[in-house]
Amino acid sequence: MEKKIHEGRNVKRFREMLGIKQEALAYELGDDWNQKKISVLEQKETIDVPLLQQISDALKIPVEAFQNFDEEQAVNVIANTFGDNAFGNSFNHGTMHFHPVEKIIQLHEEKIALYERMLKEKDEMMAELKKLIPAK
Repeated sequence: MEKKIHEGRNVKRFREMLGIKQEALAYELGDDWNQKKISVLEQKETIDVPLLQQISDALKIPVEAFQNFDEEQAVNVIANTFGDNAFGNSFNHGTMHFHPVEKIIQLHEEKIALYERMLKEKDEMMAELKKLIPAK
């Protein structure tokens, strides 16, 4: 029996791994999105591909990650890869080719840019609201 991938749960997992709140993802997806809609979306087993592409663009994660990530499989791969000297052997053969620190820095910079855009929009909204308040 083929195990079904829960795309909404995967969106939630990746969003949380990136430290992005539902409100921030909703902001990135556009005016017709809010925290509640993101919460409902994350409960869906399947998500339309065009929407997955928007989420992919916002989180900078390939669409295939949402469609194919299986937590149980990932745990097995990690256990088999890093269990009983496997990690040490990978250094001996020079097969480790990833740069986690660089990826963390890149994701951090992207989050900062997102928050800066959100703060700018908040400041602009506050300025508009102050114009509406009568002077005393």
